[in-house]
Order: sequence, then C-alpha cells, then structure tokens
Amino acid sequence: MPEKLHTNRLANESSPYLLQHAHNPVDWYPWGEEALERARLEDKPILLSIGYSACHWCHVMERESFEDGSIADLMNKNFICIKVDREELPDIDRVYMEAVQAMTGGGGWPMTVFLTPELEPFHGGTYFPPQDRLGLPGFPRVLRTVAEVYRTKRADVDTAARQVTAFIKQKSTVGTHVEPLSDKILDGAYSAASASFDHQKGGFGSGPKFPQSLLHEFLLHVHHRGKDEKALNMIRKSLDNMAAGGIYDHLGGGFHRYSIDDSWLVPHFEKMLYDNALLSRLYLHAYQVTGSHLYRRVVEETLDYVLAEMTAPEGGFYSAQDADSEGTEGRYYVWTPKEIATVLGQEVGNLVMRYFGVTDGGNFEGRNVLHTTMSVSDFAASVSFEASEVEKAIEQSKALLLAARKQRPRPNLDTKVLTSWNALMLQSLAEAATAFGNASYAKSALINADFLLHRMRNNGSLMHVWTKGTAKIPAYLDDYALLITGLLALHEATFEQSWLEEAVSLTDEMVKRFADRQRPGVLFDTSDDHKALFVRPRDTSDSVTPSGSSSAADALLRMAVITDETRYHDLALAMMSSVADQMIQYPLASGNWLCSLDFVLRGPTEITVIGDPKEDRTKSLMDAISRRYLPNRVLLGLRPDQPPGDLLSKTIRERTAVDQRPTAYLCYGHTCQPPVTEVTSLRSILDRPAP
Repeated sequence: MPEKLHTNRLANESSPYLLQHAHNPVDWYPWGEEALERARLEDKPILLSIGYSACHWCHVMERESFEDGSIADLMNKNFICIKVDREELPDIDRVYMEAVQAMTGGGGWPMTVFLTPELEPFHGGTYFPPQDRLGLPGFPRVLRTVAEVYRTKRADVDTAARQVTAFIKQKSTVGTHVEPLSDKILDGAYSAASASFDHQKGGFGSGPKFPQSLLHEFLLHVHHRGKDEKALNMIRKSLDNMAAGGIYDHLGGGFHRYSIDDSWLVPHFEKMLYDNALLSRLYLHAYQVTGSHLYRRVVEETLDYVLAEMTAPEGGFYSAQDADSEGTEGRYYVWTPKEIATVLGQEVGNLVMRYFGVTDGGNFEGRNVLHTTMSVSDFAASVSFEASEVEKAIEQSKALLLAARKQRPRPNLDTKVLTSWNALMLQSLAEAATAFGNASYAKSALINADFLLHRMRNNGSLMHVWTKGTAKIPAYLDDYALLITGLLALHEATFEQSWLEEAVSLTDEMVKRFADRQRPGVLFDTSDDHKALFVRPRDTSDSVTPSGSSSAADALLRMAVITDETRYHDLALAMMSSVADQMIQYPLASGNWLCSLDFVLRGPTEITVIGDPKEDRTKSLMDAISRRYLPNRVLLGLRPDQPPGDLLSKTIRERTAVDQRPTAYLCYGHTCQPPVTEVTSLRSILDRPAP
C-alpha cells in the first residue's frame, strides 16, 4: 500500500499558499489563538514563516527544509511553528518585515522570524539554505542556536525583543512638518528621481529592477505640470525597454514581477495582479500623452491576459500565477530553437527566432526568454522584407507559439481574491473602457464591482480576502481606499450614480474605522475591529503598490471635490502634512503621495458631463476628454433621466444641459469655463494650459 501522506493543521485552511505546506512534516499552525495560546502555556518561542504562493524562493525553502524530516523534527521540538500568507494577513507581514529589516538591514520572502510568546521579535532573516552555503548559515544551525539562546540566555532574548519592539513603535509615530506643502517638495523629489534613474535602460537603480509604476506616474505628473521633456524621455525609456524585455510576456501578454538584471531581460517569472493593474494603467496614461500604438497594444494585451487567465467565474480577479512549473522556475515561458522550429517550421521559425533574440546558447539556463531589440519595421528593414509581411508573420507565429505553450503544464494559480488588488484592476479596466470606448472592458469592470460590493462582504462589512466562496478577514485601509477610487473610475465609464453613492458610504466608513482618535491626520492600516498586535501598523511607504494612507488621501481629495465635504479635504491635507518629511527624505518611496501633492498644489480639473452616455454626442464629448492625459481630473457624469443626488455638491447639482444638448462644464480649482456643447470647443479648452 502507498505510504499515507502526512497532513498538518494547514489542510483546513483556504489560502493556496498555506495549502502548499499542508503536507509538510512540520507541525504548522495557521496564525490564530490556538498557536499563540500554546506558545504562552509552554513558554516556547514562535517560529513565524511568511511567504506567498507565487514566490520562487519560498518553494525552494519548502523543498529543501520544510519537507526534510530531520529539520522538521528540530522545528517541532523547539518551536511553535506558524505559517502566514503575507497577502492574506498583510498587517502581520508589515510589522515583522520591519523587525527583520531592523535586525538584519534587509528583508524579503520567504521570511523567518523568531518571536517570544508575547509576539515580540528577537531574531529573523529571509531564505536560509539547508546547510551553510554562500555565506549564509544553514537552517538547522540557525534553529539549534536560537533554541539554545532562548533556553540559556532568556534575559538577553527579552532585552533584544524589547529593543526591536520599541524601535518599531517609534517608527509609527507621526512627524510634525511646520513648513507649508509646496512645489519645493515636488521639485526635490524630481531631482532625486532623476539622479537614481537609469538613463540608458530605464527604471531606477540597477538589477534586480522593479517596474516602479508609482514613480513613473509621478514623472507623468511632472511632465504634465511643465511639459518637461526630460521627464517624458525618462518615462519612454522605461516603458519602451520594459515592453521589449523579457519582463513582458510577448506571447500571452502581461508582466512578470521584476527582472533579475538591469536590462529588463530575465524576469522572476511570477505574475502578480497588482503589477498588471498598475502597469496597464501606466501604459494607458503614457498612451494618452504620446499616442504610441505600442503603449496601447501593451495595455490591451495586459488587460486581455488578466481577463483570460486570472478571472474567477464569479467576477473576481485571482492574485497571482506562480514562477515555477514542472519544478523549475520559468519553464512554462522559455524556449529552445528546436521547440520553436517544431511549432513554426524552420523557415518561419528562423525569422521569428531572430526577432525574439533566440539563440542556441539561450539567455536563461540554456533556454530563451523571448525579447525584442527593435521595432517590427526596423527588423523588417534589417532582413529586407516588407514591414506588413513581417508583422503578419510574427503575429501569426505568436498565436501558434502561445497555443503550443498552453499544452505545457501550467504554473499554479493563486485563486485568492483580494479586495485591494481587485480594486486596482477595476480602476484600470474602467479607465481603459473610457479611453478606448471598449464596452467589453466596461462590462468586466461592472461585474467585478458587483463582486466586490456583494461577495466581498460578511454581515455587511467589507472583507479583505475571498477564497472558495467565502469572504473573510476584515478589510484593511488600502482595501477601502482603492475600492473608492475604483468606483469613481467606474462612474466615469457609466454615469451611474449608484457607484458614487457606494463610494461616499465607503469613505465615511473608512474614516470611522481607521482614524486615530488621538492624532489628527492619521489613518491606521488596520481597522478598530482587527485583532491587535503589539503595535497598530501604519505603513506610509509607497512601494510596488500604493500605501493604504496615500491611497486614502487620494480618495479623500477626490471625494471632497464631488461632495464639497471640507472634512474630507482637511483630513487629506493633515495626512499629507504628516508625511511631508517622508516625501522630502524618501521621495522614491513616496510616488503616490507625490501625485496627490500635485493634485493639491495644482488643484483638480473638475469636469461635469450632462448627457446620455450611449448617445453619440455625449460619446464625442467623453472621447475628447478621455483621450487626453488629465492626471488631476475628477469627472462626473449626469444622465438626463436621473436627477442628481443630494450627495453631490450644490454647484454640481445646479448644472443643466444647454438647449437640451449634451453639455460639458470644466473648472480648474475655483475658476470655471462657460459650458460647451460642441466637441471642437471642448478640445480647444482642454488643449489650453490650465490656469
């Protein structure tokens, strides 16, 4: 008979990441009172292991250590072992990531943290190999040493834990910036961004290189503010090279998480929903500025990839696709010349291989990550063919290669649905629907919004995660804030007031649940009904995703324009003042804050369009607006058959159609233009510099 598979407590969980570890010989607990109570009763240290399902090195550490019986015995004997999905419990991840960074100077996943039974961290790190290797201590040696120190030098452990805890608590204090918010902050941030920008290959810093969508959005604001060509050139350098590099999936669409080099060539192959939401929107905005057909193609291919590969039947978007398949990183995506020739034939295969840089030696472990070094027209000229013929051959070949690739074992799919990441994709789909006049994107956005507002609730309260038909874990600040802005974008695409009503309700609930009662200008990452840690987290740094605080400030600023609620505006300003020093000292970690500061200093571009969104003349007005990059735009659509609700400001409610024709009102700050009904007049106004 086959040997019975070992099962631990994680088998009862719904997180795909936790279920990946359900058959480890480690006596894993999920985060919860059962494990914490046992640690207190037995006075044992906690071994907290944090990762996520698409993480390559998480898989490596599992295979090397967590599936090893002797290492598991060490863990089970000396520690209470807890496994956490960082995407499911981001507050726990953030707090203990700060601890690991404070103790070691670096961080990442997999993350291993050792805690006292009071949950205070005293030692930690990231990946540990099974034996001493490459200057890293082997995991068994780490386990034995930590266990011995805990038993024999408990006072030292407690002192170290208190010091780390005090440091983290001190970091959560709010700064007091006495100078007014001004252009000096934006100018300084732009100088810092320019200094760290890779002007040869795009992006910031050297490899490994992350897309940094939020910083590039800030550069778009800079260009829009003063038509700074240097800023636009930086944006184009990054976007062109990312679209050409292996970080972009040239067959299936969508972006991998980051490149391990400085040329965007070889990626870590996991695909994250948040990256594809933010990058599709960044390329959309760059298309509005430049009219580049490449950028539009990237937007459409990326959104189409998400809709085809990462969409649940119920309408939510899945979190991630794994880096690994067949036990090997990137195997699903890479090619040999023989594999390509088998699919395409030798003659066409040779042409396609030249275009995608495929060689016998390969560029990744003997195989090839597809990438391009020139446009189709330039490539056609280099091989003395007509550009139209080459383009047709490449497009047909891409379809054939994609069909062949789909026959391979696919990477695992993380089927968690997260409110915040879904809200990012909701906004991107809604904006693309408006900019491209794409009814399919609008329909997908509507289905997703309905999913988020109904299936992501439990007893009326918004939840953070949905898996296997169940919504759980109270929503975090970024869940609320990003859903608000996603609903505003959906209102722009549909003119439906119900989305505004939902946004107002969520805004009031957000302020109530997350505000610090003692300190104005502070919203915590966790609500007042989250289970408390030793510190209530408040992470204001914008990283690969916008922080909850900066997202909330953006949402509040926009809602203040719509409703004329000064308390929204005042709270947003107080929040921005509290992080002014962060924007000055760490501008590269403040991309979303800087965009909101530009909104405050420039003032909103407030547009009201009155008309039936399905009527051609209304569509023409909207087309004139949505084809332009207007970063501080707040657009409201009023349908003639729907009286404006009381939630709108009195000024907006009093606006009417001129001569019963579709009409646009445009205001900059407190200065309004005369209402227009002709699209040529609207284009003329929009093309003038804002006052």
